[in-house]
Amino acid sequence: MNMNNETDNVIATADDRHTGFADRRRFLQTASLLLLGASTTTAAGVPLTVKLVLRSASTAKPMNGAAIYLWHCDANGNYSMYSNATVNENYLRGVQEANADGAVTFKTIFPGAYSGRWPHMHFEVYPSLASATTAANAMKTSQLALPEEACTQVFVDPRYPNSAANLRRSSLATDNVFSDGWTQQLATVTGDATSGFVATLTFAV
Repeated sequence: MNMNNETDNVIATADDRHTGFADRRRFLQTASLLLLGASTTTAAGVPLTVKLVLRSASTAKPMNGAAIYLWHCDANGNYSMYSNATVNENYLRGVQEANADGAVTFKTIFPGAYSGRWPHMHFEVYPSLASATTAANAMKTSQLALPEEACTQVFVDPRYPNSAANLRRSSLATDNVFSDGWTQQLATVTGDATSGFVATLTFAV
């Protein structure tokens, strides 16, 4: 599969994380988090492109060949395969191999805000695509935070019915993941709610 083909990086579709890791790799070697796997449901929301750039903590060089598994909730704050409302879905999950610049790019939607958490995305880093078959192989597990300004723009969209209220009740300073410091986890976001956003985060392992 050509990992640089833009049609291959959409994850607003489906992932098979626990029912077969071989299938999981097949589903997630795509730059899209919109709809992957057997489900035909496409996650609705404001378009978001996520670019993650991976560097070696010891050499600062790009970690080309490493793999990143990215997943996040939908506009209603539900996680595919886990939340009761979306247990039969597998969208908004994807795995990609980092290119020569140590970068991966996913096409997805802006996640909603659910009660008790600041808007975020989860990711795991693996030594290679072949090793991205179980969380036990992960080199790093972390989360990406989204800036308030972008969240505020997105959450007026009616497809995010509870997110604006949940955002007002939360903060990075009180979040149970980001409260100990978020500067290295806060993505840079450009764009707008009409044409879509681009979120970029560079981090080291």
